[in-house]
Amino acid sequence: MEASSPSQTVVAGPVEVRPDELLVLVKDRPLTLSVQEFRLLCVLAARAGRIVTRDELYRSVWGSPLRPGDRSVDVYIRKLRVKLAETLPDHTCIHTHVGFGYRFQPERSHFLHTADTAR
Repeated sequence: MEASSPSQTVVAGPVEVRPDELLVLVKDRPLTLSVQEFRLLCVLAARAGRIVTRDELYRSVWGSPLRPGDRSVDVYIRKLRVKLAETLPDHTCIHTHVGFGYRFQPERSHFLHTADTAR
């Protein structure tokens, strides 16, 4: 991660990201992530609730400009989503904004929430 990357703890719903400790907690339980997944989540969490472009994510995590056709950000976003969904099946944490980028904001999944209230 770049030296200028924020290292402040971020709490967003049931997710807590502690960059200084290299730790992510979901519902107070550690989440196992690869180095790149962790870096990506740190960048997203530092800007929680805001859209972060693919280029900004790539520059922050990989340290260089995003090359045309490079899908690294998308691949690692997918991996993060899977791991977060395994621990938070009733939440959507990373939202896609087509043509813009990604936004980190854990929210109860609309479908599951609707199904729960229909009972």
